[in-house]
Amino acid sequence: MLPKFNTNKIKFVYLRHTRGEVGATSALAPKISPLGLSPKKLGNDIAKATGDWKGLRMTVKPTIQNRQAQIQVVPSAFALIIRALKEPPRDRKKQKNIKHNGNIAFDEIVNITRQMRHQSLAREFSGTIKEILETAQSVGCNVDGRHPHDIIDDINSGAVECPAS
Repeated sequence: MLPKFNTNKIKFVYLRHTRGEVGATSALAPKISPLGLSPKKLGNDIAKATGDWKGLRMTVKPTIQNRQAQIQVVPSAFALIIRALKEPPRDRKKQKNIKHNGNIAFDEIVNITRQMRHQSLAREFSGTIKEILETAQSVGCNVDGRHPHDIIDDINSGAVECPAS
């Protein structure tokens, strides 16, 4: 027999979901069924909530209370950088090994850093900016026409001034 949960408590479940596809209910069922929700309905709700992030793999945080789920999308630094590049959505099954060779303004990097600051382990805001620049380097894009690691070196030397927060 399944354990009984107090339905008044708020439950959080973190799931990875690809936008544009309803996830397999067999993957959702072990996490969601003990909480009294239908995996098919939750999969449709997640697909509707992640409509803006087409083709990207996202972390989704359903907040479950009284057998009702509110879906919250938790974007990653990679997803925010890809969105800032303004690339057209792609089909993951047809297009593989995409090269992201766009250009992002440093102000966009600072805006992404402000969104990701709560997830960072850096003490200072400049450390979080460096983390986002490293992610931009791994994506393969440039920042203000320069390689992201060159900007990291400039931040370390003091040539580039970082905002306070």
